[in-house]
Amino acid sequence: MKWFNTLSHHRWLEQETDRIFDFGKNAAVPTGFGWLGNNGQVRADMGTHLWITARMLHVYSVAAGMGRPGAYSLVDHGIRALNGALADKKHGGWYACVNDEGVVDASKQGYQHFFVLLGAASAFTTGHPEARALLSQAISVIEKYFWSEDEQMCLESWDEAFSETEAYRGGNANMHAVEAFLIVYDVTQQRKWLDRALRIASVIIHDVARRGEYRVNEHFDTQWNPIRDYNKDNPAHRFRAYGGTPGHWIEWGRLMLHLHAALEARSEMPPAWLLEDAKGLFHATIRDAWAPDGADGFVYSVDWDGQPIVRERVRWPIVEAMGTAYALHCVTGEAQYESWYQTWWEYCVKYLMDYENGSWWQELDTDNKVTTKVWDGKQDIYHLLHCLVIPRLPLAPGLAPAVAAGLLDINAK
Repeated sequence: MKWFNTLSHHRWLEQETDRIFDFGKNAAVPTGFGWLGNNGQVRADMGTHLWITARMLHVYSVAAGMGRPGAYSLVDHGIRALNGALADKKHGGWYACVNDEGVVDASKQGYQHFFVLLGAASAFTTGHPEARALLSQAISVIEKYFWSEDEQMCLESWDEAFSETEAYRGGNANMHAVEAFLIVYDVTQQRKWLDRALRIASVIIHDVARRGEYRVNEHFDTQWNPIRDYNKDNPAHRFRAYGGTPGHWIEWGRLMLHLHAALEARSEMPPAWLLEDAKGLFHATIRDAWAPDGADGFVYSVDWDGQPIVRERVRWPIVEAMGTAYALHCVTGEAQYESWYQTWWEYCVKYLMDYENGSWWQELDTDNKVTTKVWDGKQDIYHLLHCLVIPRLPLAPGLAPAVAAGLLDINAK
């Protein structure tokens, strides 16, 4: 049974997308976008995180491009927050977390700044009059503090004053740098962003992960040597889990295929390893993480032999898996990827979609019952776009630019 590029499936995806957009509107708070709890209400105790606010700016930029009433006002709200409460007017960049009283965490995190870059580039596609300046500012901060010309990779974090950087290099932050760089390329057409994305993917995936059966290392020292026992005493860390995080492996696969498509759109021959490694990452994720203990679902983390560590089923890995299945089908035409896509949607409808409280549950236990070991709440709706909107688009340009260009459903029949 065919789902990809059918109008009937696209209509179903659009209905679910609108449900998610409506849920996310509840996150708007004076300082940006807050942390939504499981009941869909903002948890004031969590403060306003930069990564959530920036991601929601990105989300509602896509919604605005889709012509959703109210979305543009949320784009405006996100830009105002990034120019206001979250902005460090003294040292530059953006605070990691604030609340109504002021700054909660003044550190400058690369992971979070790359989402500012993504949000600003996506907002640029809406024509918002302040988006260009925000994007220019974000590019300036990234190039001054987070892109290392010496290493040709991204740094992890700084203190408040950008005077001391962390002696750690992170794969997660660099992965989201690739995501943002692709969209910045789309809106600026500056080739250097593709070159940087290709360099990052070559180091983390082609040079390191490929040699380890595509179990992606995410923790490195300052010389880009893997630190394999990092956070062994804190294996369920939300952003720096011990071992391999298979959801990131399969997410990497999709990003590499966007890069592949961007190079093809320039009439350039992409390196063959982009597709080869995307396939390897996809199948390694299934091999190690899909139902390894008998119950369906992707486990959160595995060790270097592929054995589960944190067995909880977190929402975002399966969402990313569906987006990558679509991307691989686009490039290869192989039916196996559509079959997996359908299998994973059946799982999500059965276990993850929450029609009573809104959105999707963030985490399930090994029996696919709701739990909160790693995540408590429904923080934002960013990942959900990767299974709801990306399957309705070509692989290049990227998400918000493609929607703004009128490419939604262009191949649907």
